[in-house]
Amino acid sequence: MGKLVVSEFMSMDGVIQAPGGEDEDRDGGFKYGAWTLPYWDDAIGESFGALMQNVGAFLLGRRTYVTHAEAFEPMPAGDPFGDMMNAPKKYVVSRTLDKPIWRNTTVIRDNVIESVRAVKASTEGDVLTDGSSQLVHALLAADLVDELHLLLYPLMLGGGKRVFADGVHSTFTLTSAKPYSTGVVELNYVRQRG
Repeated sequence: MGKLVVSEFMSMDGVIQAPGGEDEDRDGGFKYGAWTLPYWDDAIGESFGALMQNVGAFLLGRRTYVTHAEAFEPMPAGDPFGDMMNAPKKYVVSRTLDKPIWRNTTVIRDNVIESVRAVKASTEGDVLTDGSSQLVHALLAADLVDELHLLLYPLMLGGGKRVFADGVHSTFTLTSAKPYSTGVVELNYVRQRG
């Protein structure tokens, strides 16, 4: 059975919207796209590579899935990052996606929570979710998240899509904290159960 790991780039005020590209997500008039770029440290990439070593599947919302698919599907075999991102199974939660656009994808249209439980039960390795704010809110509300892998960036964005929704109560235990040279701090948490 796989663990469900939520991995997010997050501002100090909990915003996860559009961390990687200026026009990645302008919903709600969001104007701070690509806010993570000035804080890049190669050690962050190495940490992500280590996290990916045990990933058996991605579980993504439609918008994040499309962004990833457009970036990684075209990468040729032999590209180390492309190979790492293209190898796992993909599950995308969407009622509007006509057909998969990234290799090895299953579309989840209905019974999302039950489907995610089945994905966790059948996956060898971790099930990794990133971005996908609406999906993450539903996963946390259903108590399906086993671990949080958060990269906390030293800025506040003042608004935007947030990783944590109001009204959800969960308890996690910090397992590690690692600061990077640019002021980013990696925080890893495991869900307390029972």
